[in-house]
Amino acid sequence: MSDDIPPAETPPPLPATPSLAAAAEAMPTRRRALMLGAVGATAIVSIRPALAQTTASVLTCEIPVPDPARAGSYIAADGSLVPAGTAGAFPPARVPFKGEDVRRAMAGGRLPGMDSDRTRAYLQYIRRLQSGTSGFTCFASLQMPRG
Repeated sequence: MSDDIPPAETPPPLPATPSLAAAAEAMPTRRRALMLGAVGATAIVSIRPALAQTTASVLTCEIPVPDPARAGSYIAADGSLVPAGTAGAFPPARVPFKGEDVRRAMAGGRLPGMDSDRTRAYLQYIRRLQSGTSGFTCFASLQMPRG
């Protein structure tokens, strides 16, 4: 009766697998993982002071209103440059504004020593700055998100 039992089927052969040595090489070792972690930590330690320095330089950079090439022009209420003496326009600022002052004014404050109308006109001028204009890089860096 035991002869009536069919023999057990053998499973099909498994696909070829890499050797254990090759698998061990592919997996990162603990030492390698620690070395990679150390490299990453070094990069973070190196980058943080650079970011802090960048943040500090953004706050101390200057934006002249108007830029020196157009120093004789007045600033209209919409931020455009108009000839000196134009009615309703504001004379140029006597000193460039610091990045920190501009950042505060853009958040709803006033530029130092300016009334609200003049602040609004000067901020409109600053928002219109284009690449190559004095103060553009400072203004652009104020727009960058800080992390």
